[in-house]
Amino acid sequence: MKRRNFLRNSSILTLGATLLTPFTSWNKEQDKSTPPKGKYRNVIFMVSDGMSSGTLTMANLLHRKLHRRDCTWIDAYKRGIAHKALMDTSSASSMVTDSSAGSSAWGGGRKVNNGSLNYNESDKTFNTPILKKMKDAGKSIGCVTTVPVTHATPAGFCVATPSRDDQSLIAELYLELEPDVMLGGGSKYFDASKRKDKKDMYKAFEKMHYFVAKTKKQLQQFSSQGNRKLLGTFDEDALPYSLDHQHDDLLKERIPTLAEMTAAALETLSKNPNGFMLQVEGGKVDWAAHANDIGALLYDQLAFDAAISVVKEFVKSHPDTLVIITTDHGNANPGLFYGKEADGNFEKILQFRHTTDWVLNGITRQFSPADVISRFREAFGFEITTEEASHILGYYEHLSETGVYNYRKLPYKYSGEVLAKYTSCKFADMDHSGDHVELTVIGQDLPRFPSFIQNDEVHHQILKLTGL
Repeated sequence: MKRRNFLRNSSILTLGATLLTPFTSWNKEQDKSTPPKGKYRNVIFMVSDGMSSGTLTMANLLHRKLHRRDCTWIDAYKRGIAHKALMDTSSASSMVTDSSAGSSAWGGGRKVNNGSLNYNESDKTFNTPILKKMKDAGKSIGCVTTVPVTHATPAGFCVATPSRDDQSLIAELYLELEPDVMLGGGSKYFDASKRKDKKDMYKAFEKMHYFVAKTKKQLQQFSSQGNRKLLGTFDEDALPYSLDHQHDDLLKERIPTLAEMTAAALETLSKNPNGFMLQVEGGKVDWAAHANDIGALLYDQLAFDAAISVVKEFVKSHPDTLVIITTDHGNANPGLFYGKEADGNFEKILQFRHTTDWVLNGITRQFSPADVISRFREAFGFEITTEEASHILGYYEHLSETGVYNYRKLPYKYSGEVLAKYTSCKFADMDHSGDHVELTVIGQDLPRFPSFIQNDEVHHQILKLTGL
């Protein structure tokens, strides 16, 4: 079968001479076990999916309001310990990539068409994913995400198949790869009662000596399971938005945060003396941008930054670790816009308790305008007008809005426009953009990445810096 024939040899690109720069570990006092220049034992690749530059900017502004300091990502720039580059995110088929092609560029080292995973439409061949290469080199491998573990970004690091859409198949391909850690959502692609073919993928993974965690408590129990591999799926599809999660005691008890999953993955993978590669994805940042959901967007970006903080602590005692922090593409190009009330309006986001997603999914045709106003007030701490509430209710007479991940066809676009009036945070669109994006690289005695790089070239740089 073609999907199994992806062990294709990949040559490392010759990227020219690089200049050494005096990057230091995040722990400046730590100088033990310094890696040989250009040879890193561990790689942590962090992706805030669909993060436009405005998302990072506003999240940092919000972080300053909440904690009186910059977020960890921006702080790395300010302290001079990170190399910053711009990355071209185009795919083989478009200047505007989707997540599968974006991830495949990193994963397979070659640009592919949107919608495919490490598959070359031009010659019907497959590219060997980078986690397969790392595993063959004796390293442990894993992925952590806030969307289904079978979703495009984790899959692009792991497997090769012509289409990203068959996530049930991707779950089976994971079993062939045997990653050491997979944590996120997507239980419906492993549960026999949810799969169309009724295959019990949980049982299949358990037969391969995996510990299966379906709750936060079970994840916490994993450390006592010896040398078993770890599969964790904590919700049927994607995990809840961070803003909703942190204000719901039941969700907090049942579902781990991205930071908690990252810590668990690092604890497991770092046991291998040959090193590891871990991919960490804040996948719901992309979903929030598609929905023009400003609260979901910024608080999920902050949750991603909390995972960066976990990685920062890990690097203090493991300086032989290469850290890459980036995004696969922009999405919706949000920003805080000028006006005499801009500062005060932005500060309203500090009092948000829920997302637009939470608000809209709780409204029914039986609601009155007063009920809608009350629900907005509960979520955001301020009242919208009766006219705005009535307009929102009008959409529920015949739900018809289109959009990515908008399964119920809810009125996200208009709701985003309403919130923009009160927060001064606006979106340009509801889909991916072709922007050049942030690429941040951190590593002790790091040879400099190019200041401008194609997404597929990153794959070859990683192989070079790990000695593969």
